[in-house]
Amino acid sequence: MRGEGVPAAVPAAVAGVVAGESAAVATAWFELPGGAARLQLWPQKAAFDPALGLLLVADAHLGKAVSFRRLGVPVPEATTDEALARLDGLIAATGARGIVFLGDLLHSARSHAAGTMAALRAWRGRHAELSLTLVRGNHDQHAGDPPAELEVDVVDGPLRRGPWMLVHAPDEAPPAAAGSYALAGHVHPCVVLGGRGGDRLRLPCFHFGAAVGVLPAFGPFTGMHALPAGPEVRRYAIAGDSVQALPVRD
Repeated sequence: MRGEGVPAAVPAAVAGVVAGESAAVATAWFELPGGAARLQLWPQKAAFDPALGLLLVADAHLGKAVSFRRLGVPVPEATTDEALARLDGLIAATGARGIVFLGDLLHSARSHAAGTMAALRAWRGRHAELSLTLVRGNHDQHAGDPPAELEVDVVDGPLRRGPWMLVHAPDEAPPAAAGSYALAGHVHPCVVLGGRGGDRLRLPCFHFGAAVGVLPAFGPFTGMHALPAGPEVRRYAIAGDSVQALPVRD
């Protein structure tokens, strides 16, 4: 896929970048038409609705590394601990009262390994007051629901929360209706940026179309897929500790 030229600078008024909870972190905002609702987009690859106190996380794929190691594939370790630590930071920064996982919370049946489950139990113990909901994804069908002790409400999408219709895959979104907008995961969206000399850089992104928005994969050990852009698409690239809106493409 052809890369896009990296703009020398994108004005803050265009990017919508605002200071996050830490001076070292920059978030961005996505708003529905008319300001009906908005999402704060975090570089930790999650979105937050401040009106609902709701954190939205797609494709955590917890236990993916251990699943691969059990198949004899050498992969990074401690990916589950890293993902849970990012969740800790997001909860502290946003004051979220609940999390909805947009599918693929666990990667496979092998994700129920003792070490992974122990880490999840310890994390849940630190956030016992938090409401947790999982909208089942394709990997959840194979991995099975999380253990009951984790107190995760598990549902099939679409799940309505405020104006948001929450699903796992974009093609599961219901027909667009007034006052609603679908949010999904599954695709692991990214942008491909091109620089001088033919360099190409792939960055995870938030991808918002006319009726469906797609969140980046939260899991630290996941692939990415570039989605097509167009005049109705708003894309926000994640680069390090910042989220920045990209220019709209014709």
